[in-house]
Amino acid sequence: MSLTRRDFARRSAIAGAGVALAGSVGALATAPGALAATDLQDVEETADPLGHGHHGPGYGPLIPDPDGLLALPAGFSYRVLTYSGRTRLESGESTPSNHDGTAAFRGPRGATLLVNNHELSGPRTKWKYPVPLTEGLVYDPAASGGCTVVEVSRDGQVAEWVGIAGTATNCAGGSTPWGTWLTCEETEDKAGQNGMTKDHGYVFEVDPLDHPQALNSVRAGETPSANRDPKPIKALGRYAHEAVVVDPKRGHLYLTEDAAKPNGLLYRWTPPHGFEHGRGKLRTLADDAGVLKAPKCYDSGGRFVDDLSRATRIGTVYGVDWVEVPDRDARTVPVREQFDDGDITRARKLEGMWWGDGGAYIVSSYARAESPVQHDGQVWFYHPGRRTLTLKVLLGVNPDPGKDGAFDGPDNITVSPYGGLVIAEDGEGIQHLFGATEHGRTYPIARNELNAGTPEKPEYSEFTGVTFSPDGRTLYANIQTPGIMLAITGPWKRQRQ
Repeated sequence: MSLTRRDFARRSAIAGAGVALAGSVGALATAPGALAATDLQDVEETADPLGHGHHGPGYGPLIPDPDGLLALPAGFSYRVLTYSGRTRLESGESTPSNHDGTAAFRGPRGATLLVNNHELSGPRTKWKYPVPLTEGLVYDPAASGGCTVVEVSRDGQVAEWVGIAGTATNCAGGSTPWGTWLTCEETEDKAGQNGMTKDHGYVFEVDPLDHPQALNSVRAGETPSANRDPKPIKALGRYAHEAVVVDPKRGHLYLTEDAAKPNGLLYRWTPPHGFEHGRGKLRTLADDAGVLKAPKCYDSGGRFVDDLSRATRIGTVYGVDWVEVPDRDARTVPVREQFDDGDITRARKLEGMWWGDGGAYIVSSYARAESPVQHDGQVWFYHPGRRTLTLKVLLGVNPDPGKDGAFDGPDNITVSPYGGLVIAEDGEGIQHLFGATEHGRTYPIARNELNAGTPEKPEYSEFTGVTFSPDGRTLYANIQTPGIMLAITGPWKRQRQ
């Protein structure tokens, strides 16, 4: 049943939930400790961007790293798990470069298994360390991207192997309730473009347990087969995929698209009647199985919203209807161009997603000239039962990205077991991992100190792949370039503000 603008306006009036404001937008949450609203009562230390005299949320100021890699709060430490060009796979090849989306899974004998995307685009000759073409795990031998699986044993030993190869621009993705990883290609290259021999822009499923070492512990005697002969899940569409989450109750998949001219879309895929999710089930679907739709949003007055950047206040609520995609495989026209502007709601840089609290947290990384209103980051929450999008975090335009003390460009995201969100920054200038509380207050967790530029013109790679271990004790994150996976531990605590 569609949610008409009249229905949403009536519900909003009854519930008083049309625009549930947390205050004005006079001071947006760019600095640590700041709020995306100015009239909440407890705004301790918001005038101090570096957190000196810390009384607010988080863990206090970041301490410079004498090794020049990762600044952390007092009491925290990090360990390098993989480093492109320095660490090696079980097969002897170098760890691939350009680490991106990551998820953690329980492995055998108390181990943690991390599936790590490698965002490598175009032909293999372009990269020094592409994902190795492991026999049986290759989709397109011309493509350079894919995933590796990193096993961290209970005693801290690290092993790494290929999960899928021959895919392109593996950016984010998402974990499934049945314990697998969906890796997303952020490209629209077809066979014959950029050296590719097959069409790209799909989602693939990777099973972290599909390895002799893991199978011998959980299903003794089985031969690895789940990841063999990779098959794209064409039912989920072909476009510049970013991230995906699964609604464990309804079976829907939600997917983001990072594209411009025009801005990309959020998508919802509804499985066909009678379909039951499970390990490897998605790859058995027909190419046109289920229904893929894009959102059409309305404000509390029943007015159509053309772009999510229109929301400038924390707590803004939009009703969501869904419009079917005409040609999900985009044979002649990219999916996002198959709609007139009045048909759907767009957003710039739709990036990371994470399922939690009964819905999907969704990032719009920034908005510039391609969007109606400029901002440096939004985090939305989609409630599937109410069919509403609520603005949870809003970052104002960062006036000086080269100066520490402000956040911009959220990208990968995870829900923290200690409350709120942890977000990987992919903005301009200095790069952070930062947290956001349930009330939109932000605080620093880490800062990338690996300068790839010069002292006069420093350059810092983005953070990616932020995810907690299954037991919540370790925060994993990547520095995308050159490709470093880090394990961060410390005195984690509940964030309630």
